[in-house]
Amino acid sequence: MALDCPDAHQLAGFYGRLLGWKVTASEPDWVLLRCPDGGTGLSFQSEPGYRPPVWPERPQEQQKMLHLDIRVDDLDEAEQYAVTLGAVRAEYQPQDEVRVLYDPAGHPFCLFRD
Repeated sequence: MALDCPDAHQLAGFYGRLLGWKVTASEPDWVLLRCPDGGTGLSFQSEPGYRPPVWPERPQEQQKMLHLDIRVDDLDEAEQYAVTLGAVRAEYQPQDEVRVLYDPAGHPFCLFRD
């Protein structure tokens, strides 16, 4: 999976710190992160014409194509940490046990507890 964004290295840095993952491959406009325990990686691609999605979706606006769900033990602590890294809390929060935030490129992502 690759996330388009204005700056692949900047966004990879955000998710690397958020998830504790490491860069395993890097090019000028592309970065791959992998979990130290193995599994699927997450890549980031710089796109000059990138437009962030609007969420909740609205007609005639850039639609989100995906969002990441990240399981956490403590919602308040995880949200605070994500915000210190550069995330922004979404105004609309649809569920009590889920926190919706935007990464620095404007992609929505969810923190949730099992």
